[in-house]
Amino acid sequence: MEERIIPASELIINGDGSVFHIHLRPEQVYDNIIFVGDPGRVDMVASMFDSVDYEVSSREFHTIGGRYKGKPVMVISHGIGPDNIEIVVTELDALVNVDFNTRKVKEEHRTLNIVRIGTSGSLQEDLHIGDFVIAEKGMGFDGILNFYADRDKVCDLEFEREFCEHTQWRAGWAAPYTVDADTELVERIGRDDMIRGYTIAAVGFYAPQGREVRLPLADPQLNEKIESFRYNGRPITNFEMESACLQGMAKLLGHKAMTVCCIIAERRATNADTDYKPKVRELVSTVLDRLV
Repeated sequence: MEERIIPASELIINGDGSVFHIHLRPEQVYDNIIFVGDPGRVDMVASMFDSVDYEVSSREFHTIGGRYKGKPVMVISHGIGPDNIEIVVTELDALVNVDFNTRKVKEEHRTLNIVRIGTSGSLQEDLHIGDFVIAEKGMGFDGILNFYADRDKVCDLEFEREFCEHTQWRAGWAAPYTVDADTELVERIGRDDMIRGYTIAAVGFYAPQGREVRLPLADPQLNEKIESFRYNGRPITNFEMESACLQGMAKLLGHKAMTVCCIIAERRATNADTDYKPKVRELVSTVLDRLV
């Protein structure tokens, strides 16, 4: 079979040799990567680096590469939502596994280690503000992974089936998908100071997470159904928006990925903390120490 050449319309390369959205060049990608949602949080992460090698900003994608304890590491912001995750992971993979001159996939695959550090709302009474939760399983409500041919090979199909039955999942909603975090990465990052949980990656912040402002919810009991669901005796622990797509795209592309979040809201107790930055900074420091 003739080796495929990726068309310019499918992988857009800018005039300076950088990839279309995140504006990075191949030599700027390091093996260990921190993902954050907020572009402003990139500066906070990079403030812990020993030194900075480069800085690139484009739209919501802000990247700083540098050294931490003498080892290369980079931090990139992805903005809010799973659609941005698909862009960032696809483009990072292309930078390391596609030859930009020939537009062919390289013979030797390069694996990236990606840890997303985020904030989250807890769904169980024993999870409190300031707790750190690893998305050992991430369930996506967005449907992005369903557009990829091998989606079933990386998903927990039994989890999905039982969840849909328990919640009486509506036919008009995107079929949810569930992907495990990379086991080796979880073992490296997760210690007794982190809780291993099952995380919902919602497709929005308001109605998809059961928040009602002025518009009524299609299923006002959905959060109650999610909170009462058990898989192998374990509950769903928390809501965020990106873990499932990150873990799914990474598995399909042959990378290692996981998400760990700081709880900043207790959905059942209706509490929230807006002064969460010190705890997030603590989490960033912990992850950096264990990642590199």
